[in-house]
Amino acid sequence: MIDFNLILSISLIHLAAVMSPGPDFIMVVKNSLTYSRKTGVYTAIGIGCGIIIHVLYTFFGIGLLIKETPSLFNFIKYIGAAYIIYIGVMSFLAKSSQKKVIVAGQDHYISPFKAFRIGFITNALNVKASMFFLGLFTTMISPETSPKTLYILGFLVVFQTMLWFVLVAYFFTQPLVQKKFYEYESFINKVFGVLLILLALKILFF
Repeated sequence: MIDFNLILSISLIHLAAVMSPGPDFIMVVKNSLTYSRKTGVYTAIGIGCGIIIHVLYTFFGIGLLIKETPSLFNFIKYIGAAYIIYIGVMSFLAKSSQKKVIVAGQDHYISPFKAFRIGFITNALNVKASMFFLGLFTTMISPETSPKTLYILGFLVVFQTMLWFVLVAYFFTQPLVQKKFYEYESFINKVFGVLLILLALKILFF
């Protein structure tokens, strides 16, 4: 039997969580503004696919193992924080894209696969997401929860994540928003870099 009340409750909680600013949000905004809407969308898709990792290990009980094994959880936390720091440093040191002016026939560009990979790794190693799913799913989902309910929940949280960040990518690539970004690109890249590094340090020490 499908538990629609459980699906609605978890979907609403997850939507509120995914809309809260964090590494995923900053990464989509950064890639959308620095490169293109297409890059932002592929980053969003990567983030959505990263959610699949959290859903799978939670549904199959590995989440409980991680929760009960601090060393494994800390290992994931350190790897995730290191990756976010790396992206933050690269953002801080990034040079202006010169308003994406075409030079020698080439755009300021990264491949869709690289954009997807950035989004996927950022979310899959996001301790905020791990803690959310471990806390929410292990307390609200019981052994009696039907497989159909789990399948629907898994699909919805992935779909919600992708849709939200695709919308973020579209918003931040509106002409007026982009115009303002390019006026202050160097400063904004540094702000993004510092924010990512601070988020990583918060993950490590708080």
